Amino acid sequence: MSEINEAYAYFCFGMKTFAVLFVTIGLVIFSCGPDVRKATIDSLPDTVAVLPLKMQALDTIEKSEIELRMESLGLVDILSLDSTFRVDLRYSSDQNFTGKDMYGQLNRCYLQKDVAEKLLVAQRELHKQFPYYSLLVFDGARPVSIQRLMWDSVHLSPGDRQKYLSNPENRSLHNYGAAVDLTIIDDQGRELDMGTPYDFFGELAHPRNEHENYTAGKLTAAQMINRALLRSVMRTAGFTTIETEWWHFNSCSRVRAAEIYPVIP
Repeated sequence: MSEINEAYAYFCFGMKTFAVLFVTIGLVIFSCGPDVRKATIDSLPDTVAVLPLKMQALDTIEKSEIELRMESLGLVDILSLDSTFRVDLRYSSDQNFTGKDMYGQLNRCYLQKDVAEKLLVAQRELHKQFPYYSLLVFDGARPVSIQRLMWDSVHLSPGDRQKYLSNPENRSLHNYGAAVDLTIIDDQGRELDMGTPYDFFGELAHPRNEHENYTAGKLTAAQMINRALLRSVMRTAGFTTIETEWWHFNSCSRVRAAEIYPVIP
């Protein structure tokens, strides 16, 4: 077990001391289910993937009309609560499944205040376990008008389309500022390897299929552990998962959101 942990240290975290890594990796491994713990013992983890990362100097960008409208509805910019969050709104660029900038002048990540405070709890929990990690947020509050554009951009059958995107007529929790898409990055700005990119349309991104994909060799032990770490800190903060996207977390049910939050037009 010590040899595997040491290998994990060299592959994933570089020249960190073995004693520190034994404690920190142990916290993740033994907070996971038995399948993930067994995967760690039976298979040598891969290295952390180095993925492209787009960061904007948001403090130099004046707030746009859509962002001011978000604030008028009571939503908050998550960076106003904690500057250690990292934000890379993928729909505010062409680096998304549509290949188009869907958000225009929406550059900041907004959430309902209580949802943002939950996310702050998750960030602090992550820092407690791994001080050199941070949450990287891909998406937060999303106007219904943009939801419609995205819905029309997905070239899938109606059944498959609803696996990955909410019908704008039914609303998404993103349309209330009550859901967040995110991952984890290290102190070099590298995304942890989760097995697929963000917004990957396929069963390899499905949390419900992780055990089968690991057994089939489609997911590695390192990828399983990275996903488990993300879920662990988010669940600690009160978020829940969905079955088809490892990156998506809900703060409450859609029914509850409709009761307590205004929809973002």
